[in-house]
Amino acid sequence: MAAPDRMDERLRALGLVEGQRMAQALFAEVTARRLIAPGRSERDVSERIGDLAREAPGWGTCGPWRAVRSGPPHAHTVLRGGQEQPQDRIIAEVDIVVVDLSPLLSGYGSSFVRTVVIGQAPNGRRLTEDLPRIFAAGREAFHANRTLTGAQLHAEIRTLATEAGWALAGRHAGHLVGTAPNAPGAQADAYIAPSNDQPLRRTDEDGWQAHWTLEINLLDEGGGHGGSYKGLLDLA
Repeated sequence: MAAPDRMDERLRALGLVEGQRMAQALFAEVTARRLIAPGRSERDVSERIGDLAREAPGWGTCGPWRAVRSGPPHAHTVLRGGQEQPQDRIIAEVDIVVVDLSPLLSGYGSSFVRTVVIGQAPNGRRLTEDLPRIFAAGREAFHANRTLTGAQLHAEIRTLATEAGWALAGRHAGHLVGTAPNAPGAQADAYIAPSNDQPLRRTDEDGWQAHWTLEINLLDEGGGHGGSYKGLLDLA
């Protein structure tokens, strides 16, 4: 296969950035319309988000998917690798909801996840502050070290989470763009994980520049709550 030229690389990168921009705009509209509200089921909110996405130019349609997860992290909001999606749940007056718009970005090969706190959830404000802060610090660590490996960035994020009083949940803290988490046959170097000793800045076997998503999953193991934050690592 011929190596991609610089225009191909640029168009691919622009597509990924555009996908993130669209997801951010959709999430802002979801919050502005208060679609995530107590008394609504996860399925109902997911359908409302899908309807809203189909109203906007440039969004394709996608099949049914669970755009929101709520409640206890071990059951819903922070699903570990291999866990199946639990049954539908009603969002409570005091709750934590994870919004995953990744299926709508399938044409861009990227991911977008945010966490919303409903009511006075325990440590909810701290969670919604620490998630983007640790995400930003992880991105800064990436930009500060051009030879940073997946294992090194994972260790940095774990340290940041621990210092903030959280456990880092999940098997990894991100993955190559276009690689589904826990996909069968995926190589260790496709993830930001302790097993990846390869530099994150590299080209793949087909000559494409590697692009990454960064995924922060925080868990309060004692308090029984947690949340997630996910987006592009190297292009934003």
